[in-house]
Order: sequence, then structure tokens, then C-alpha cells
Amino acid sequence: MAYTLLEGKTNPKNAKVGIVVSRWNSNITDQMLEGALAALKGNGVNEDDIIVTRCPGSFEIPLAVQYLLEKKELDGVIALGVVIRGGTPHFEYVCDAVTRGCIDLNLRYQKPVAFGVLTTDDVKQALDRAGTKGNKGGEAALALLEMIDLGRKLDS
Repeated sequence: MAYTLLEGKTNPKNAKVGIVVSRWNSNITDQMLEGALAALKGNGVNEDDIIVTRCPGSFEIPLAVQYLLEKKELDGVIALGVVIRGGTPHFEYVCDAVTRGCIDLNLRYQKPVAFGVLTTDDVKQALDRAGTKGNKGGEAALALLEMIDLGRKLDS
């Protein structure tokens, strides 16, 4: 039996993208931002079509993403942050809140919000995922571009 396969590519034309990046643990999130920007530009996104917004920490990411989706004409947003486990339940609360917030925004606005928020046990794990063993910011950017393209294909 034949079927139709629809999947996005990482080079949608004229994509307008927002990036929300937390300042908390900026030594890590700055590397993720650079990875995201490199992936976007490397896949044809014009630098003038990228808006970078900083917020205090990961907990504030969903609201900053919502601001961008409501106030700017964007095809999608990349959420970048890092939460490192400590000795209190704060880690679980923040991780759950930012994850649920981003999921809700995907569905409410029907635009992709790529989740590039690291949740790690220690700083070394976060640094590994931000550059020394790959860059989750770049990976989140590629996922966003693919979802933008998939959404466009489903609209046509």
C-alpha cells in the first residue's frame, strides 16, 4: 500500500526565528546561543530574521517565548537554558515548569517552540552538551527549522 510521507527539512525559505536564552549559567547558555545561531545561519536563515531575547533564568523562558510569539511575526522560537541539579527539590520544580510551559506554547500558538533547555546533574554535563560533546543549542535550532518546514508543507 502506498502512503504519503511528509517531513520537514532544515532549510525553510524566509524563516523568521526567535531565540530566548537565559542569563543564568551564561557561561553555558552563551555557547548554546552561538551553536543555535551557527545552525540557523548555516541553513539559510538571514541574520536580520533572527531575534535574540535574554531572560533572567530558565523559569522565565516560557513567558519570554510567549512575549515573542504574541508581539513579533515569527515562525517559531528556540528556548535555551540550563538547570543544574542541586541539593534541594528546586531542580525538579524548575525543570517541570519550563518543560510544561514550552509544551503549552507549542500547542496554544501552533508554532514550534524548540526545547533547548539542559537539565543536568552537574556543570560538566552541561558544558559537554553546550560544546565539548555537541551543542544542544544547534540541535534545537535544527529541530525548529524542520518543524517550521513541516508546518508549511501541511498548510499547502
